[in-house]
Amino acid sequence: MCGTESWDASNHVRYDLAHVKTIIKEAGTLMRLFTVIPLGAAVCQLTLGMPYNPAFHASREDVRADIIRPRGVVRIEPVRENKSKLKLAAEWVQEQLWDRPHSCWQDYLTLLVLTLVMWLLLVILFGDQVTPSGDMFRMLVLILCAAVAAPLTALLRLPPLLGMLFAGIILRTVGFYHVSGIYLTIVANLRQTAMTVILIKAGLGLDPATLIKLSLVVVRLGMCPCTIEAITIALIAVFLLGWPWLWALVLGFLLCAISPAVVVPTLLDLKERGYGEDKGIPTLVLAACSLDDITAISMFSLFLGMIFSTGDLTHQILQGPTDILVGLVSGILWGIVSGSLPHRDDDLAVWKRSAMVGIGGLCAILGAPKAGFPSAGPLACVTIAFVASVCWKTQGPMSNKTQVADVFSILWRILEPMLYAFIGAEIDLTILDLHTVTWGAAVITGALLVRLVVCWVVLLGAGLNWKEIFFVGLAWLPKATVQAALAPLPLTMVQAQNPVPASDLDMASQILTVAVLSILITSPLGAIGTTIGGPRLLKQSGMAST
Repeated sequence: MCGTESWDASNHVRYDLAHVKTIIKEAGTLMRLFTVIPLGAAVCQLTLGMPYNPAFHASREDVRADIIRPRGVVRIEPVRENKSKLKLAAEWVQEQLWDRPHSCWQDYLTLLVLTLVMWLLLVILFGDQVTPSGDMFRMLVLILCAAVAAPLTALLRLPPLLGMLFAGIILRTVGFYHVSGIYLTIVANLRQTAMTVILIKAGLGLDPATLIKLSLVVVRLGMCPCTIEAITIALIAVFLLGWPWLWALVLGFLLCAISPAVVVPTLLDLKERGYGEDKGIPTLVLAACSLDDITAISMFSLFLGMIFSTGDLTHQILQGPTDILVGLVSGILWGIVSGSLPHRDDDLAVWKRSAMVGIGGLCAILGAPKAGFPSAGPLACVTIAFVASVCWKTQGPMSNKTQVADVFSILWRILEPMLYAFIGAEIDLTILDLHTVTWGAAVITGALLVRLVVCWVVLLGAGLNWKEIFFVGLAWLPKATVQAALAPLPLTMVQAQNPVPASDLDMASQILTVAVLSILITSPLGAIGTTIGGPRLLKQSGMAST
């Protein structure tokens, strides 16, 4: 009996000891739990950016009741703000418009809004002329379509000027674009203004140090292909088409000029990536490009001036050299004035210099024909920009021509759609003579082949292999800027005569048609050829410029 009780007591003691151990173990777990929970709460509060208050602890009773009661501290709960619909709408506008990253669609929307506001202002100022039945409205739509067509054409990796030209051709062909009266004069003045800007850009792009150090190769490349191509075109026009020599030479020197607008951007891109840099091919072509254009423009001006000069034969022969002399002298004189005024420390020196050069060049373009020197304007314009840039450069590093060139680059971006759209609008495909298109395409093709052969011969002793020579030939093909700027001049000068000679009017119209045709053929050919052929034909140097 006693043994049984002793056995039961011992079992009871062992049970109590086990129970105590279990309680202690549970208590330790509970203590660790109470330690982790505040630490976790602190971590969460720090992560969320909220201050941690150690006074916020939960008692065991609060845990059982699932209620948190701060001891001695008043907890402030966030107040929910009842936002009005107006404030919610303002926040939505801010999120959708102001807080979004910049995108091209915002640029397009800005352009659309500005266009609508400008149109509203023009309606207020000019009334019916800006309504859909007015000539000014047709001009604005033409310019806007050209501006939209340019980036769309660039997406196809073609020169944007092709889209601008096609915009003008299409709107004229479908019968939408037609102006009369004073708007014909406005269009002509806008074309000449755009031509002034591009000629000033060409003059500012001439580097005097490079011109002084020009090698014989650059001189040959800048003059020989241009001159021989022009003579080839003139021979075809005289012996196959029966044109007079002067009109044939005008056509030849108009078509032979290459386009800086197509050539320069492509070559600069290749130069930045290091293609052809080991032999200086991009520099070679860029230096010769200006010389090619000056040769073409000067000879074009010479023969055009001889056509429209009045008087005896001696006066007609001297008209061209006289125009060149007047253009050079007037350009040098005004270039020196523009390069000396204002002072280089003037706060508005860049804008004043741009105005001096721009207004002087525009006066030369518009005033030379009225002064009796019809072809002196383009040469004077280029000379003004070149001489002024030389003067600025000699005044010190703060007086270089880069900022002025940037001003005219912005002006060119504004005027470029106008120039090419108005040029394209001169072509009506419904009345286009198939015979003119046929012989024009044949003449252009033959002239391009001759130019390629001459480029090959000129570069034989320059240390270039056949791939590099072929690339230079491709870069020497595109026609665009000079043709678009100068092609309307013969037609404008013929229409200004009283009476208008029918034969001269016909040849001037054909010159304009063939010039536009040369742009349509050679611009995509040269742009695609240099863009695709550059990396394949030129060797990439080890250190590409960044």
